[in-house]
Amino acid sequence: MRKLAVLAILALLIGMVGSVSPVKGSESKELTIYTYDSFVSYGLANATIPEFEKAYGVKVNVITAGDAGEVLNKLILEKGNPQADVVIGIDNSLAAKAIDAGVLEVYRPPNINVVPKELIDALDPTYHLVPYDYGAIAIVYKKNQVQNPPKTFEDLLNPRWKKSLILEDPRTSSTGMAFLLWTIAAYGDPGWLYYWEKLKPQIYQITKGWDAGWEMWDKGEAPLFLSYATDPAYDAYYYTNGTEPNIGAILLNNTAYIQVEGVGIVKGCKHPDLAKKFVEFVLSKEFQKEVPLHNWMFPASKEVGLPEVYKYAAKPGKILDPKPGDIKANYNRWLQEWTELMVEGKSPKEIIKEHETKTSSGKGVCGPAAIVALAVIPLLLRRRR
Repeated sequence: MRKLAVLAILALLIGMVGSVSPVKGSESKELTIYTYDSFVSYGLANATIPEFEKAYGVKVNVITAGDAGEVLNKLILEKGNPQADVVIGIDNSLAAKAIDAGVLEVYRPPNINVVPKELIDALDPTYHLVPYDYGAIAIVYKKNQVQNPPKTFEDLLNPRWKKSLILEDPRTSSTGMAFLLWTIAAYGDPGWLYYWEKLKPQIYQITKGWDAGWEMWDKGEAPLFLSYATDPAYDAYYYTNGTEPNIGAILLNNTAYIQVEGVGIVKGCKHPDLAKKFVEFVLSKEFQKEVPLHNWMFPASKEVGLPEVYKYAAKPGKILDPKPGDIKANYNRWLQEWTELMVEGKSPKEIIKEHETKTSSGKGVCGPAAIVALAVIPLLLRRRR
């Protein structure tokens, strides 16, 4: 009789999840999702997942593990005995690592046409990951505390900003990795090493993830924080009744690194059919319409409009994203070099010399990649509907 009850619920709610059909048998019992902390703490999970549970008569277990980098590390540790069915939040800075680790299944959902091709190409054209939102990272500050904020990468090096910047660790945070890639796109390889050497004195603390950094910044421990270009919209929505926000967002050199976040199916998961239905659900209007005011990112679906407060989101003049191929070829080396510089205390010259020695001996990773700024794409400049 329970099966009849489930079918009755589906008959009422099928319109909420588009044209997808229910899964059968044991596949409809339970689904486990791995994701980053803010997917839950900012309310997107509560705003969307209950609809999926009702439509399919299932229980969805949402397990958070810090930032997206930590989520991916958890998946890799569980490879061969996966505990999750779906992963949410792996972005274009981590996609190559996830694909190379072999922890994701390929799935091209039937409703993928709602996602612009630019987002798919920026994240993963092989469909191990499907875009579900995107946004630009930015340096944020509070207008009532900071006057004349830095506007360029070089401004950030001014002694005025010594011990003023909270960053996230690129080894554990997708936001932190995005900032590293932003600087690589701006200064080239290996020029970014010299920039980071100069940036060291300006850093107040490097946190494991975005949530920890936000809490520290919000308490006033340091005036500048690596966050998102939509933070002013968030502030206007919650604190200024839709008027001019107190939070300002800086897109250094009027450029931006676009972070595209994805949803994917875990390889070898216990409920693959149900996982596919969830990926389709994530692209539905019912899910996508909740993204702007809960995850504070832009929805991946071109069929969903934006809230009025998004007029306050910072908009770049130029997109600076390293090409996906460059990220894949150099990801491990860049992280290793960042660690040698920022943690082990080596100089850029030492790091470059060691890399050249490894390359000439045939034992290293591929040589420095030329970083090319991408053409301006109209992702953040869509008109509000």
